[in-house]
Amino acid sequence: MVTATWILLLVYMAVTLWIVVRAALRIKSLSDYAVGSRHFSPVAVGLALAASMTSAATFIINPGFIAMYGLSGVISYGIVMPVAALSSLVILSKGFRRYGHTVKALSLAQWMSSRYKSQGYGLFFAFLALLLITFIVLIHVGLTQILSQALDADPSWVLLGIIVFVFGYMMFGGANSMVYTNMIQAILMLIVAFLLLGSGYEHFSAGVHGFIAKLKAIDPVLVEVTNPGSLLFRDWFEIGFAQFMIGIAIVCQPHIITKALLLKDEKDVNRFLTVAVLVELIFFSVVFTGLYARLQFPDLQMGGMAIRTDAILSAYVVQEFPVWIGLVVVLGLISAGISTLEGLIQSLSTTITNDLLPPLSSGVRGLADKKRMQLNRLVIILLAAVSGYFSYQQLVAPNLSVAIFAQNGVYAYFAAAFVPVLFGMFLPQAGLRVVAPASVMALVVHFVVYYAELTPWMQAAVKNPAIPASLAITASLLTGGILYLLKKDKKS
Repeated sequence: MVTATWILLLVYMAVTLWIVVRAALRIKSLSDYAVGSRHFSPVAVGLALAASMTSAATFIINPGFIAMYGLSGVISYGIVMPVAALSSLVILSKGFRRYGHTVKALSLAQWMSSRYKSQGYGLFFAFLALLLITFIVLIHVGLTQILSQALDADPSWVLLGIIVFVFGYMMFGGANSMVYTNMIQAILMLIVAFLLLGSGYEHFSAGVHGFIAKLKAIDPVLVEVTNPGSLLFRDWFEIGFAQFMIGIAIVCQPHIITKALLLKDEKDVNRFLTVAVLVELIFFSVVFTGLYARLQFPDLQMGGMAIRTDAILSAYVVQEFPVWIGLVVVLGLISAGISTLEGLIQSLSTTITNDLLPPLSSGVRGLADKKRMQLNRLVIILLAAVSGYFSYQQLVAPNLSVAIFAQNGVYAYFAAAFVPVLFGMFLPQAGLRVVAPASVMALVVHFVVYYAELTPWMQAAVKNPAIPASLAITASLLTGGILYLLKKDKKS
């Protein structure tokens, strides 16, 4: 398994580098790096979006939570969130693309600056984008868990190898390479999704009732729709309302919503969204594999040792599949992480280079295209170092799961972004004085509720970031809505 995995990895790396080298030859400016040539097939962009939207969290981390807590987690991560997220994706992508294409926006921060005619507001979101480093950390840890198991290698060295390779080629590839690498990754992920979902077929030999009976025999709470003893799925507010609010706002991340800017023609949008939604529904279903893993490890132990939450799916893959199928699954799981990681590196480095540094330095503002691309590469190196440090910390001492660390940062970001994106597309008269207070309100509510441990859900040792984020999104919507109505009343 170890030898075969190394061979497969080397082939994967060679193919990736071949695509990147070809794409890098066509990059002459930061615009080329950020949005590419815009001559992509809507099917290719749809697959790229599905791959980018589905991270190591969906394929590697979240199944671990389902293995621990059961059906309540499937309802939350496999039904409520996908319905909300994909509905929001369809609604928001069209308007964002239409306006973003008109002003030639390269990033979400630039879109904010152009839409609300405020460089300061764009700079505000450029700073907030740094919170997405927490998401990069999650992917690093997820990839490290799966690869260290498959290669039987020290996780620290595996982590270093991942960072050097992915950040290294993303210094040169950009959107032109990312669309095609993401498309290949999406196809691999589809194959793996079907393999994982079909891997537990023997558990259904006595039908669905027999499958439920097996879970119930391990722990009756695993088949309940709520799990009061869990840390994430205790009641319907946590499973339903909180995840629904997270789902509708989760689209407002740069590596997701800016994919619509890669399309050249408006007529391509529907086809792009159809492909993305259908593929994404299959990807979200992978969390169900966590139930198979629990049946495989009833006491969540392997070889007499407790399996950490983030490593449950990795252990299941190594234990369940023969070598040749296991290799395909490992490759697909790697693709799930790298596809999102590429999108985050591309969008975050573009935001820092294009939106964060120029307002702070006159020297950066005057840089020629070639010099700006060199600066972008330095930014990527810095991102690699910072995210690598936090990834190592989460690898050796996570707070239940790296997902908790990542969600606290990422959820705060898109909670602040949701109202300005939503109002910016559907309420033309909404100005800066409406959306800026709404964004600030989202940040204040999220972090105050989380760190001041407000509400009963925040009293546990491990706090669920979905609770403060859902309350933050609600407070932001109310703030923006009230200010918008007051503005209309004054004009009338």
